[in-house]
Amino acid sequence: MFDFSQPVDRHGTWCTQWDYVADRFGTDDLLPFTISDMDFPTAPCILEAMQQRLNHGVLGYSRWQQPDFTGAIQYWMSSRFASQVAPQQLVYGPSVIYMVSQLIRQWSREGDEVLIHTPAYDAFYKTVEGNQRQVLSAPLRLNQGEWQCDMAELEQLLARDRCTLMLLCSPHNPTGKVWRRQELEQMAQLCERHGVRVISDEIHMDMTWNGAQHIPWCQVAGRGDWALLSSASKSFNIPALTGAWGIIAGDNAREHYLTALKSRDGLSSPAVLALVAHIAAYREGAPWLDALREYLMGNLRWVSDTLNNAFPALNWSVPQATYLAWLDLRPLGLDDAALQERLIGQQKVAIMPGDTYGPEGAGFLRLNVGCPRVKLEQGVTRLIAGITSLL
Repeated sequence: MFDFSQPVDRHGTWCTQWDYVADRFGTDDLLPFTISDMDFPTAPCILEAMQQRLNHGVLGYSRWQQPDFTGAIQYWMSSRFASQVAPQQLVYGPSVIYMVSQLIRQWSREGDEVLIHTPAYDAFYKTVEGNQRQVLSAPLRLNQGEWQCDMAELEQLLARDRCTLMLLCSPHNPTGKVWRRQELEQMAQLCERHGVRVISDEIHMDMTWNGAQHIPWCQVAGRGDWALLSSASKSFNIPALTGAWGIIAGDNAREHYLTALKSRDGLSSPAVLALVAHIAAYREGAPWLDALREYLMGNLRWVSDTLNNAFPALNWSVPQATYLAWLDLRPLGLDDAALQERLIGQQKVAIMPGDTYGPEGAGFLRLNVGCPRVKLEQGVTRLIAGITSLL
């Protein structure tokens, strides 16, 4: 029913990944596999719903606190994750990162430590440090093919006087880890024990593979203040529409957030097409998303087979989640800077270097496979050639 194999030319569309690749890589003549959007058109049901709204012709101020929007989120959380959400717990924001930043300011003080599992999505570092807080790193370690968190070490960090907030990425970007229920429950208990609030960024919740099951934070949360934040932007490739949503459990914390959103920042009126897109995605988009997931899974398996055939020492396996292949190249003993020089200067391909996500990312690359196979084949062929030229 859905064809994800046809390339779409995104040049000249003000596209961050294609038109502005020089911002990160210094030159614009590169084949990009960089930031986490996809090269696919969004679901037809979303385009149709938006067209109907455009045909109406009036694009005035709107409201997100209405049953079509909140009901669509409730339906998605119930049908996909067996989670019951009360509509009064829901909040809106222009983006997940905006909501993260807002809650960091409200739930901590300047100079406080915010715990994140590293390597970490680079916007986490920027948001924490941009709000004059300190990043407290809890390193994930690869053990027999699975990324793990040392819970004893985690408790020592959470017990620090200045650690007041844990910023969780679930599923985890860039490693692709899906947190087990037992891990989440243990983290929830530790955070409650030490009075640490939790913000759980679950924007990749729909993209899990090989039977891995995403567990929303609302299923394991303790009694303290916590927030679950998400959006249809990644799953349905609509980030340019803006728009995100969240669950904030505490009445006072939720009211404080909404007051700042409306009164201080003047953001209570959402982009109406973002509302339309979310409603269509969550009410009608499941068949398209499931077909996309199957295609992305095929892309990830192809990457695994191709890289391991070229370099058996890698023994790289498909991650548990996300369409971002976190490639562990450490067994090849490459110099990261030299590899980037070959990829950019010789192979004309842009792939995110692992140290973008913190020092624990040294020796890794993050490859975005959210694209037609023909593009992926070109990129991985160039990656293999770049690696081979250094060996």
